[in-house]
Amino acid sequence: MQRIFIDPENDRPATRDLPSGVTMPGDLPPPKEVKFHPSEYGSEDASIFFVGTATTIIEWAGIRIMTDPNFLHAGDHVHLGPGVSSTRRTNPAVDLHNLPRIDLVLLSHYHGDHFDQKVETSLRRDLPIITTPHAQSHLTNKDADSFTNVSALDPFTSVMVEVKGTAGPKRRRLRVTAMPGKHVPSHSAVESLNELVNAIPPTNGWMLELGVGDADDATDFVYGYRIYITGDTLMVDELKEIPKRYANKRIDLMLAHLGGTMVPSPALAPLALMVTMDAKQGVQMIRLIQADLTIPIHYDDYEVFASPLDDFKKEVEKAGLEGKVLYLDRGDRFGFTVREA
Repeated sequence: MQRIFIDPENDRPATRDLPSGVTMPGDLPPPKEVKFHPSEYGSEDASIFFVGTATTIIEWAGIRIMTDPNFLHAGDHVHLGPGVSSTRRTNPAVDLHNLPRIDLVLLSHYHGDHFDQKVETSLRRDLPIITTPHAQSHLTNKDADSFTNVSALDPFTSVMVEVKGTAGPKRRRLRVTAMPGKHVPSHSAVESLNELVNAIPPTNGWMLELGVGDADDATDFVYGYRIYITGDTLMVDELKEIPKRYANKRIDLMLAHLGGTMVPSPALAPLALMVTMDAKQGVQMIRLIQADLTIPIHYDDYEVFASPLDDFKKEVEKAGLEGKVLYLDRGDRFGFTVREA
């Protein structure tokens, strides 16, 4: 298993180009609202801050993990493939240069609404990033301006993230395992064409496990909280392997990328291609994964999103799954508890 190291005591900005007079804050901005799992209220020691699109910041034991950094503002444009662009409708809950220290980035794929042009220019080059082999090749092939700490994972391979400054039999550790994902339908003419033209990049989901292990044993790990992040995927057969591999293993939380993204544009339906789950597929995913709780993200930030959050809420109610879903707005925080090993 690969190992990478993060150092929460290295108090450096996430970006390398802080504007003159701007100082890195010590923390995220106060949340608009804090929400909890009903059974854990009062014991939480970790949190997820929803920035917008698929960007979240997960905090636990002094560690900050950022997913799919996208910090464009309303009216900004992203490139999503040959001849395809989209305009952002919303603003992020925190600006890129107002981020506190970030220790690790999980990047599901190399797409402008997940790793925008400002992020690519600004992020510190030695910031640890875990991503797909495709994204790694782009991030590390920039002549003198490449990212220098990028790890690539294929589906169902893992990396152990060691936290510097912790030791002993209960050293804090993160285990990140890549999960399958498909932006285009499997075994289809569209998939074959995409393999030729590389218009839509390959994507991963993630199983992020927060836990501890013996500092003297690189393989020792006991999880305390397990988060499945779907990444941009459709409901495809490859996902059925996840509940098989995690049978009898609790998945505490699922962050579900929704939106029913249509390319090149929802206005061209039925000729447009759906490349992320819509409301109905989101409910199918809840039933497949059986996570204790699901939080939908990536649902209304760009013009290419065709399945709004209200559609998902209706499908959840129709399925009688209201107790399994929690909704966050940009700027909200979800508090949860990492169990002691």
